[in-house]
Amino acid sequence: MTSVVHAAPAPVWALDGPLLEGPVWVERDAALWFVDIKSHRIHRFRPNDGERQSWAAPAQIGFCLPAADGRFVAGLQTGLVLFDPADGSFTPLLDPEPDLPGNRLNDAAVDPSGRLWFGTMDDAEEASTGRIWRLDEDRRCAAVSEPVAISNGPAFSPDGRTIYHVDTLGGTIYAASVAADGTLTDTRIFARIAPADGYPDGPTVDAEGCVWIGLYNGHAVRRYSPAGELLESIAFPVSAITKVAFGGPDLRTLYATTAAKHLDAAGRTREPLAGALFACPVDVPGLPAPTVTVGL
Repeated sequence: MTSVVHAAPAPVWALDGPLLEGPVWVERDAALWFVDIKSHRIHRFRPNDGERQSWAAPAQIGFCLPAADGRFVAGLQTGLVLFDPADGSFTPLLDPEPDLPGNRLNDAAVDPSGRLWFGTMDDAEEASTGRIWRLDEDRRCAAVSEPVAISNGPAFSPDGRTIYHVDTLGGTIYAASVAADGTLTDTRIFARIAPADGYPDGPTVDAEGCVWIGLYNGHAVRRYSPAGELLESIAFPVSAITKVAFGGPDLRTLYATTAAKHLDAAGRTREPLAGALFACPVDVPGLPAPTVTVGL
């Protein structure tokens, strides 16, 4: 695998966010979209002119991914919604877990065929009530993972045949094979991360099929080979990196969302950039983000 050459990560938007998450490069906007879960905000950063724009969400929001019609599919604590940035409106789609009001939607990805896969978690970060779900035709959802307290991901290999998802508190990244109908088989442990090294948060896959993992309380982002071998680690000046995404016209800018909610006053003094959006150049590009086309 190609070694990733990079400069030190630098802040590009000092938001002071409690819990930034879900970065995704949207080519049609030439912009990075991401959310602040605890502040109920959607953010857009356009690097070519530095434009920054934000929208208020009606509840905690875990992700905001592009749909083919120009809108976005967002995951709120209340369920899936359609978000229209033109007027800031939110239109409900469905709640996958109406019997679990203490859960919220957390992270998501779109596979190469346009299917949305998303995770849920216990908002109190204690009960094992979170799962990975798949949105199918006719707006039906199917649970595809065993329950955990905090699910993260998923992410997909370049050919869409392997899915990666995370049990954050368990320190475990799983891989599974994806059939054409979305069925998962051969679920296996891809990598484990010791608590002393941080907690695995959101996964992302690059063009070589390597898996990037943000480390919460780990001060770093890790890159693993498709075989689960740790290739390298990029150090950050903040402790909680929630997820990375590749952006820019050549997809060679690594963007990272971070968090500040876990820090006390002394921690905020040590980490004045916690809760910022970071960026650094890399040699290995990412993959274009597919749009959601299934189930809408």
